[in-house]
Amino acid sequence: MDQEASHGHSHGLGDIHVATGPMGALSVALAVTGTVFLVELIGGLLSGSLALVSDAMHMLSDSAGLIIALLAALIGRRAATARATYGHRRVEVFAALINAITVSAVVVWILIQAFARLGGEHEIDTGLMLIIAVIGLLANAISAWVLSRQQEESLNVQGAFLHVMADLIGSVVVIIAALVIRWTGWTPADTLASLVIVALVLPRSLRLLWQSSEVLLERVPHGVDTERVAESLSALPGVAAVHDLHVWSTDGMTPLATCHLVIDRDQGIGAGILDLAQAQLREFGIEHSTIQLEYPEHLGHEQIC
Repeated sequence: MDQEASHGHSHGLGDIHVATGPMGALSVALAVTGTVFLVELIGGLLSGSLALVSDAMHMLSDSAGLIIALLAALIGRRAATARATYGHRRVEVFAALINAITVSAVVVWILIQAFARLGGEHEIDTGLMLIIAVIGLLANAISAWVLSRQQEESLNVQGAFLHVMADLIGSVVVIIAALVIRWTGWTPADTLASLVIVALVLPRSLRLLWQSSEVLLERVPHGVDTERVAESLSALPGVAAVHDLHVWSTDGMTPLATCHLVIDRDQGIGAGILDLAQAQLREFGIEHSTIQLEYPEHLGHEQIC
């Protein structure tokens, strides 16, 4: 005899939602980032600073990424339906993936432009460059502060926070380059600043790309050891074996699990085993689980994936 049961003591998938906090944070960051992009682009073209133009292009990619992130957060708030039984939180993961790809592409563009200018002399208005870089620094600091308060609630917001932090560091690099050129007249500092921005941004964008890809591939979330999970379930009284254990996440933040527990016939089937199993899974941070209880002879009637 088989019995299939879902977690009766935790929130269902339909109850998982995106708080209004992350949406507000994304909206503020979008407004600030879009404004700074325009200021840096115009200022970079007028001053002749590649570092400033490069940072503006990065801000442009961030603005587009924040728009995607905001739309994803709005869609992610929709409750689960008969057609979307897991809800829409995975849209946020897609947004994070697009953000990572966009930033990586912009970094490649900056790299190409920087190498093209190596060895050459270019006239740069360091006064204008410095003023705009300081404005960018202050604006990015505000955005980073707003997003930092919400990044633990969403992989999507983490991606947005990543962009803003990279922009903030980029502004610092541009300021340093402007001061070096102003004091020494060494214009290659502007090109080197662009390369520093590349070195700071690329590893982070690649990390986000990998992290979001892992979620979309339904790999086991970081911090969850499936072997330990299986061992702990097997050690429960009345459980003879554990198989078909799957652990994944739809949003990169909340681990989910399904498994089959083979129980001793003498122990019978009851809520007690389910309660023990679900309590054990909660020790691993898994609040939502679907567990099938079965006798040993049922194994020949199913396909294990």
